[in-house]
Amino acid sequence: IRSPYFLTVDNFQDILLNISILIIVALGQTMIIITRGIDLSVGSMIGLVAMMVSFVVARVTGFPPWGALVIGMALGAALGSFNGLLIAVGRVPPIIATLGTLSIFRGLIFFYSNGTWINAFELPQDFKALSKGTLIWGVPNLILFAIVVTVIVYYFLNFTRPGRNIYAVGSNPDAAQVAGIRVNRTIFLVYVISGLLCGLAGVLWAARFESAQTNTALGFELQTVAASVVGGVNILGGSGAVPGVVLGA
Repeated sequence: IRSPYFLTVDNFQDILLNISILIIVALGQTMIIITRGIDLSVGSMIGLVAMMVSFVVARVTGFPPWGALVIGMALGAALGSFNGLLIAVGRVPPIIATLGTLSIFRGLIFFYSNGTWINAFELPQDFKALSKGTLIWGVPNLILFAIVVTVIVYYFLNFTRPGRNIYAVGSNPDAAQVAGIRVNRTIFLVYVISGLLCGLAGVLWAARFESAQTNTALGFELQTVAASVVGGVNILGGSGAVPGVVLGA
């Protein structure tokens, strides 16, 4: 009420820019938490994808931005599927499995980069425009990405059979199994989706901050869990809604 700077379009645009990547990753985390799981490796996945994609974009002249998005999401899905295999097939508890891959993926960042960073002057302008450019009505692309992902995840969870199966598995895995739901397949699916969204977030992170560092997104996993839980997602699984997660972020 007292500040003339708070209730302004610019301020709320800044807030949306700051939480756009958080929303994207928190929505993936939400699906995992609904199934009674957790993914502590999301920050490391973001950092690894950001580093790998940035190296490609910086070294390959004329590499298209859409190609960076495709590679990033594919890498993220591959990392997420590794988590999913450990948990759904290997029966490793989610917190143990992803605590391990948190360190593994973070170590791979150092292994891949040899401890070096990708700096702003090495990245082309069209790649940076993925996050900083504007497409319609002057709204930054990063915010548009968050809106599109939010709409897709909302529809997926509420109006598709795999989405409803996620709630069923989280509510009562045994009953879901008896009802004919492939529980392990559903659990594997949510980790793949989370990885895919982390891959997207990794590309957007590198484009927004114009760099890829060995400490990119360090500790970010706690923010995604917090956004989900503050947004009303039951940490014990079975319930949670997309609008709440956005407000939680």
